[in-house]
Amino acid sequence: MSNPIQPDPRDVPPFNPASPHHARPKIRAIQGFPVHTEDGQTILGIRDARQVSDKVIFTNPLAQFMLPHMTGEHGVEEVARRAWAMAQQHQVPAQFQQAFNAENARMLVAQLDAAGFLEGPVFDGMLAEMRSSFDSSEVLPPAATADFADALVVQEVGQEATAEQKTQMGPEKLRRALDQWMDEALKPVSDPSFDALPKAVFAPHLDYYRGWPNYAHVYGRMRVVDRPDRVIILGTNHFGMGTGVTACDKGFATPLGVSKLDSAFADAVKKHLSAEQARQLFEHRYDHEREHSIELHLPWIQHVFADKSTGEGPRVFAALVHDPLPNNGESYDNNGLGLMPFVDALQKAIAESPGRTLVVSSADLSHIGRSFGDQQTFVGEDQNAANFRNRVVQHDQAMLQLVADAKPDELVASLAWQENWSRWCSLGNIVAAIKATRAEKVKILHYAAAGDDQGVAMVSSFAGAVF
Repeated sequence: MSNPIQPDPRDVPPFNPASPHHARPKIRAIQGFPVHTEDGQTILGIRDARQVSDKVIFTNPLAQFMLPHMTGEHGVEEVARRAWAMAQQHQVPAQFQQAFNAENARMLVAQLDAAGFLEGPVFDGMLAEMRSSFDSSEVLPPAATADFADALVVQEVGQEATAEQKTQMGPEKLRRALDQWMDEALKPVSDPSFDALPKAVFAPHLDYYRGWPNYAHVYGRMRVVDRPDRVIILGTNHFGMGTGVTACDKGFATPLGVSKLDSAFADAVKKHLSAEQARQLFEHRYDHEREHSIELHLPWIQHVFADKSTGEGPRVFAALVHDPLPNNGESYDNNGLGLMPFVDALQKAIAESPGRTLVVSSADLSHIGRSFGDQQTFVGEDQNAANFRNRVVQHDQAMLQLVADAKPDELVASLAWQENWSRWCSLGNIVAAIKATRAEKVKILHYAAAGDDQGVAMVSSFAGAVF
């Protein structure tokens, strides 16, 4: 292949040397992933790490050596030159040197820009459109939950399922799936229901196919308790721009209905923050547009707690909590809202708000496998794979004991000392839920780890409750 980086010219808009963002390209936050073609080749897929753009582009893997040099400081000729120098350091064969030329760099820049992966007017337009859509509605539309309900309809009707069928059949299919999962998870347990509404619960934000047992162990036990007046959902900011705690000023819609914002509770939280802290709390509210860790809990909440006379679920307030490890609980760049000011405000707002409040910690634990950079596989019966799996489970259990003992500061210290080697991803909202409810103990209800049989990824999670 003479030009292994060059994409099909028919798919690429023209490079414009007069555009500053083309002449000196600056890449945004992106994620690369391998794609295996039917003819046995591997190509590089690229998507937006912030999920502002929903586009995906494909190019030759050698393009990975050009991307790090698109910093806004170098022209395309310099990008190509630096890319070849880096490729040589990685022992790329000399026969590929011809691929690292300015023309291929121009083609790649044009392709990236069209997808919104470069800083510049294309991305600015996408961002403005996303924010305008966000601000135009009182509730965020369903995304992951609608996709799941649609999939259930397709599973029964087939690929020819129409949009009308998905709209009509999706809600009932989703309710039935939730009921089946709750019944299945709680069938073998001796305590299938709580005696009272917990102060807080812990459940995953995994997709339902992998995470349903832990969702079901929590929400199934609440089918008989008093309905909360509000639900506070604390999630994890996977894609957004916020560097600290990031709250949402919207309600949420799912195929099962709408959960309105508890605006009075949001005001109560803001009251216990300074003006600058309140601004920080909502500065990156747009991060919730693409975030699944909040949305995935809402169908369970709506289904279990819907008012029997109106069908409405309890009002909600949602916030994404950052990882306290990188900067001792402060925001990553010291420009966002830190963990403890938020926890203090949340605690005071709960104490002074009338009625019953349920806090939901939307938490996944360890993330291991090739997609996270692990060289050792967790798949198979050989001793190394078994030892790796056992090490992860033992680590999770040791850390969950600190959760059970309601020792969030020791949990943070322990994970920091171990450099969070298994990549717990929701430490912030776990700590916030324990502290905000003044928990003395956390009842661990269930633990599970779900992975694929190729060793790509395994994620663990748990179900828990605070009374």
